[in-house]
Amino acid sequence: MIWQEEDYLQLSGLQHFRFCRRQWALIHIEQQWAENYRTVDGILMHENAHDNDFRESRGNRIITRGVSVFSPTLGMSGQCDVLEYHRGSRGIPLPNREDLWQPYPVEYKRGEPRGDTGDALQLCAQALCLEEMLCCSIPEGALYYGQIRRRVPVAFTEGLREAVRDNLEQMHDLYRRRHTPKVKPTKSCNACSLKDLCLPKLMKSRSVPAYLKAALEEKP
Repeated sequence: MIWQEEDYLQLSGLQHFRFCRRQWALIHIEQQWAENYRTVDGILMHENAHDNDFRESRGNRIITRGVSVFSPTLGMSGQCDVLEYHRGSRGIPLPNREDLWQPYPVEYKRGEPRGDTGDALQLCAQALCLEEMLCCSIPEGALYYGQIRRRVPVAFTEGLREAVRDNLEQMHDLYRRRHTPKVKPTKSCNACSLKDLCLPKLMKSRSVPAYLKAALEEKP
């Protein structure tokens, strides 16, 4: 299937979806948003990374920032925090450059590595977009964590690629139906910036807009 541009989902939503499907729906379907320390700190880090005019050469490496990516077959679009090109025996040709250059996406995260948080899904999705755009193979990228100040390499295995495709298929289905999943409270709710909007103890069936409308109607 080839998606139309107006139906593209935000690539960054993969991490929201992996963390909590309801959080993803509140943000991307119901257009709800709230900030806490984690989100503000993360926004500042990404603003530093998304300098679209930045381009630097360091030996056998070219560094660019804020590169827009998209995939018509997966129906998503977004940006790479940092996209590097490494000179080597495989990759793509670049204008006015000799040899081949291997694309290498790098995603910035504010915290530290914590198991399967969706970070790798988001990075792999960037690679899938780049592969489709540049007609090449991208076997690896990296996650840079601000708290530990170092990169963690990520191999784009077939299992990880399939997980990206599966999650996007579910996201497209929910978005098409405009469906927000019901509350399933977990320990992660306490760290969520949408905790007060989601109302996990009260929202057992109604959507946020329905709850707010009912609350307003109850006021004298």
